[in-house]
Amino acid sequence: MSFSQRVFCGQVTPDDVGRSVQLCGWVDAYRDHGGLLFVHLRDRSGIMQIVFNPEIASADLCRKASSLRTEYCISVAGDVKKRLAGTENPNIETGNIEVMVTQLTVLSESDALPFAVSDKAMVAGASMAGADNVAEDLRLQYRYLDIRRPQVRDNLMARHRVFQCVREFLDSRGFVEIETPVLTASTPEGARDYLVPSRVHPQNFYALPQSPQLFKQLLMIGGMERYFQLARCFRDEDLRPNRQPEFTQLDLEASFIDEEFLYELIEELTVKVFAVGGIELSRPFPRMTYTEAMDTTGSDRPDLRFGLRFVDVTDVFSKTNYSIFRQILQRGGCIKGINIKGQSEKLSKNVLQNEYAKDIVPSFGARGMTWMRAEDGKLESNIVQFFSQDELEALWKKFDVADGDVLIMIADSSYSVVTSALGQLRLHLANRLGLIDENSFYPVWITEFPLFEPREEGGVTSSHHPFTAPDRVDFDPKNIEELLSLHSRAYDLVMNGEELGGGSIRINNRDVQRKIFAALGLNEEEMREKFGFFLRAFDFGAPPHGGLALGMDRTVSMILRTPSIRDVIAFPKNRSASCPLTGAPSAVKREQLAELGLLNLGGQDVLPGTAEKENKVDHLSWVSRIGIAAHERPVIEEILAEAEELALIAFQKAGKEEPMFTVVPVSNRTRPGTEEKRSELAQKGQLLKSAPSVKGNYFKVASILE
Repeated sequence: MSFSQRVFCGQVTPDDVGRSVQLCGWVDAYRDHGGLLFVHLRDRSGIMQIVFNPEIASADLCRKASSLRTEYCISVAGDVKKRLAGTENPNIETGNIEVMVTQLTVLSESDALPFAVSDKAMVAGASMAGADNVAEDLRLQYRYLDIRRPQVRDNLMARHRVFQCVREFLDSRGFVEIETPVLTASTPEGARDYLVPSRVHPQNFYALPQSPQLFKQLLMIGGMERYFQLARCFRDEDLRPNRQPEFTQLDLEASFIDEEFLYELIEELTVKVFAVGGIELSRPFPRMTYTEAMDTTGSDRPDLRFGLRFVDVTDVFSKTNYSIFRQILQRGGCIKGINIKGQSEKLSKNVLQNEYAKDIVPSFGARGMTWMRAEDGKLESNIVQFFSQDELEALWKKFDVADGDVLIMIADSSYSVVTSALGQLRLHLANRLGLIDENSFYPVWITEFPLFEPREEGGVTSSHHPFTAPDRVDFDPKNIEELLSLHSRAYDLVMNGEELGGGSIRINNRDVQRKIFAALGLNEEEMREKFGFFLRAFDFGAPPHGGLALGMDRTVSMILRTPSIRDVIAFPKNRSASCPLTGAPSAVKREQLAELGLLNLGGQDVLPGTAEKENKVDHLSWVSRIGIAAHERPVIEEILAEAEELALIAFQKAGKEEPMFTVVPVSNRTRPGTEEKRSELAQKGQLLKSAPSVKGNYFKVASILE
């Protein structure tokens, strides 16, 4: 059978009335009107109604047509006709015409479907079940059927148009598309690597790239000057609606440029790709420093579609008699608040006191909150009597209060607790009160990030990555306080509370790069081992350069307003990073492991945790997942020895030689000190930084330990 004359269903128009056409596709739906059979034929371009009419088609053709079922793959030929008045279907774009079939070929049949694919009613006003309420894992298991649905198909088509827009724009600006390796060496970039064992080099591994960072910088040193790539990247991290183990990012780098070049370039590109989805963005995009973002929104990816910016009122209460505020300020704390304009009716005293003060705000990490409502030119609350008239007037002025407003303030000795809790509260209130316009888009550049962050075990770690240029180079790599005061020449593009992408001006001076590595605690040998090839390239005239990466899955998802990036990826992983379609990840045969030298990886090396089990104190620490300090070990060793002795005596009295389990009297044992003190790590928001898994604000452990 020849398909040379085939046309797409969606391309047939009323101008084709009277023309003979060949169509191919899948049976979307059908209706049998007592010998007159109506079928919706669907292909990638849309739907066309085809009709089997006994007055035109042969009896054999009509019998053949009566056997058609949903999702049969067929080819038909026939004449285009205009529909009779009153039978038009506004549910489909070709609803004014139909094809009277004269030939039918069933290309392949279909089994019963696991869920409905069709989402177009054959008759105006009729409803369709669709697949929107089908479990996501079932849709992903049969993703090839899910892709037939117009909603998913249209998402993938729109993604294609966005990618084409990117390529055409960057080509017009002199950028060259270059592919970088997918099998590479493991480098420290913040997330866990996916490792690929090498058969040719036994017990050695490639790493899948978290980003093409080093290679794109080497391309700049190689003189390519302007590079881009729609790169596949891989990160072994916990999933969220906007994360996948493998994802696509627009990666670009340019030489002899500064931040302004990249701001202008990315703004113009962003405006163009959002226009593909019918969204108009205005330029220039506003800019906000990291410090301002944290001070006023509590987040380095602020959602600026609504107000509720923080107001610092610490100075208002510098001489307050309110004991709670006074004690917090004596410990060097701060007080910030927000004014919820005109929402007094929706935020009653009961809601503020019993919902927010007692439950919601403490769940965000703060100990409590203070609220006031503006009525009849005065501030009212259950504690307003504790504040002086001067303090209340100062609050009225600082918050620009009007009747009907509600003030909420959070005070704490930790700046990070105040900004974090107030930031979460800001988003919670905006969603609850409907303050966010879902049809608005507010891009903003976040700049001047800290170059380093403090590390739990001492020292510093890179906030971005170790190739980001500092705002100044005259620093001492051994002076921790000075390192933490440095700013980076990094920038993030944030929109509606989502980080779409980020980048930086890179280091192009080998001495500065070595100072950064030294600040991170790397000695010369470690530098050579991890980055020797990269540092060597800096010996041959590295140009000034910088770049940026945009998360394309996130960007397309935002343009199409889908709830998850999984909706704009052809074959995504599910929430647990597995693929219901293929069953990946899956076990492999021992023969494959043996061929890769993985059956006895490390030879006589013990597995993690094995050595700890040989020592009783270390074993206790291992199974309980609790660290034991050096000064605590003698006490615990004494307790264990005493417990074993008591257990042995008990079992000997019972006529047994060896104890099968130990039973010791319950005794409370606490660490020295009686003063309540918040952990420094908690204050810095790093208490759970090393946790393998986190649920909410809690350390998540396996349901069964060893």
